[in-house]
Amino acid sequence: MSASTIDLPAAVSREQTIRDSETVLARPDIPVRVEEDIIRIEALGLEWDIGMAVYQPADESRIPAGADGRKVGIFLLHGGSGDYKTMDRVAMLAAGKFGFKVVSATFPGRFYFPAASRDWPDDTIHADGSVRTPIWKQGEPIGRDEYEVARDVSMRPRYGTRTVARAKPGTNFYHRMAAWPVAFEEGMKEAMRRHLPEATFSIYGEGHSTGGPFVSMLSQRVPNFAGVVATEHTPFGHVGAMRDNWSGSLGKVSGFERVSTDDAVRSDPFNELYIRTWRDLARYAGPEALGQQGPAALMQLPLLMEEILDTWDRARARPQFKAEYVITHDIAGSLTEAARVSAKRLGMNADETAALVARYRGYPRELSGTDAPPLPPFLFAITKDSRDHSPEVYKEVILPAFAAMRPAPRTHLTHFGAGVHSFWKAEDGLPQGIAPAAIKLWHDAITGGYFAA
Repeated sequence: MSASTIDLPAAVSREQTIRDSETVLARPDIPVRVEEDIIRIEALGLEWDIGMAVYQPADESRIPAGADGRKVGIFLLHGGSGDYKTMDRVAMLAAGKFGFKVVSATFPGRFYFPAASRDWPDDTIHADGSVRTPIWKQGEPIGRDEYEVARDVSMRPRYGTRTVARAKPGTNFYHRMAAWPVAFEEGMKEAMRRHLPEATFSIYGEGHSTGGPFVSMLSQRVPNFAGVVATEHTPFGHVGAMRDNWSGSLGKVSGFERVSTDDAVRSDPFNELYIRTWRDLARYAGPEALGQQGPAALMQLPLLMEEILDTWDRARARPQFKAEYVITHDIAGSLTEAARVSAKRLGMNADETAALVARYRGYPRELSGTDAPPLPPFLFAITKDSRDHSPEVYKEVILPAFAAMRPAPRTHLTHFGAGVHSFWKAEDGLPQGIAPAAIKLWHDAITGGYFAA
């Protein structure tokens, strides 16, 4: 089937989502082999350890081919402050029901090397005032003397009180915070070269939430990247910034005004590490409860808070810190400063420094120009009760922004009538959320020719 004849739905009702989920979950299980891989790379004069998990059929001959004849590889990237374990359900469905080979990556610094479980211990903010910090290289901890802890109330309506660790200039923490974007690019490219090689695989990327801008960026930097299966996936940083600053016709949701409380222009410094707490679960749980129950959800606030705190007891085993705003919100000044700090440490001259600044400034946007590879097709999918992804903002901001790119990639939006931002989260009739139905959509698009040239 050619790309011009593949018929993808614009909307999938709740009832159809349940039927699709049941169909997928009833498929025979494919035995899956899951293996960790930890690679060491060099980027900007520093060594970095990058962790990931690889899921594939135990019988590799069962990996299917897409419409282009190449084996299907899925590159998954978690969002928020997770790691590869955040996406385990999605990876297992993709490999165990459809036979795809999946590389589930982890941002630099987020992989917990000291424990075989990869679970982070304790809470993110400690009784002595210290906080959880990244592990960018095994055996190289960040000392308490390398950062200051600050409380930020400037975005309290949306985030509550934010806790940040501010790396002190000249420390290892400071230089790692300046250099990690390049380590991310090089580490992810190496992961795909190793596990989804160009000679065999076409790669389809999904970056959940915060992971979306990074998968979007990688889509032009990896030669066999064939498409983006963008489910609850924030787009390029510069497009995401347009989304955050837009009020448009979004209007009301379930009788309440939807209010954007992000600053019109975010200015997070590159050396600030955001430390997440239960508050980050609350800012999603509130809108999701509103969408599912309406205003009556407020009458159950104690129950909702108990559920949030119980969930946090489990969620704090994931990394729960974040440095990606400089890219996801296209904070040009912070990206420029980070590049210059790294250039100065490496003794770069003016031309080398300018090139590094351009590299950093290019991360939040598509590559353009005669030498730039074209963007692959994007298949966007959003859920009914997503806090961040509404059909209105896609129609009025995101899809027009992609249409204005040169050359413009093929795009399609599917709106599911069920689900929340963490699209694998269970709800009535959907024991694994909309994830089975979403991956069926990926499969249909990949095998049906949507991504074929």
